[in-house]
Amino acid sequence: MKRAGDELIKWPMYTRLNKARRAIPIFLGVCALISVGVLLVWDVFPRLFPAQAHGVLGAFPLAMVAVAYIAYQSAHRPAPLEFVKAIMLAVAFLFWAANQLWPDYGLATMFNDIAIALFVLDVFLVMIGWPPTSPDESFAESFVEPEYPAK
Repeated sequence: MKRAGDELIKWPMYTRLNKARRAIPIFLGVCALISVGVLLVWDVFPRLFPAQAHGVLGAFPLAMVAVAYIAYQSAHRPAPLEFVKAIMLAVAFLFWAANQLWPDYGLATMFNDIAIALFVLDVFLVMIGWPPTSPDESFAESFVEPEYPAK
């Protein structure tokens, strides 16, 4: 929680989930972030890694964030349609990870195209407000009615 002026701001994840229920998703998310760091180290110093390391280093954070997101959603217990949408997004990340891991596999292009289709569909569903149980907010953005001084 942070203080902004005299008002207390509560971050939604921290007010809805107790520490025990958010521990696993946070741990998995931290693993995903660390693996992104390792991937970026590969970009700067590729000779420090085995020859075929980039495929695994690129796939691992994508797969890990998919698992972390499903763990977060499971702990958060969204409405059923919202959980279906979360699974769709996680599957998109897993197809993208498969494309990174096996770029020479015959179905790699199809894996990539499925990931693209699912990401585009997810953003479109956010734009149209589906499922209706979702709050009318997207990508951590929300509309706040401006406060006008009383006359």
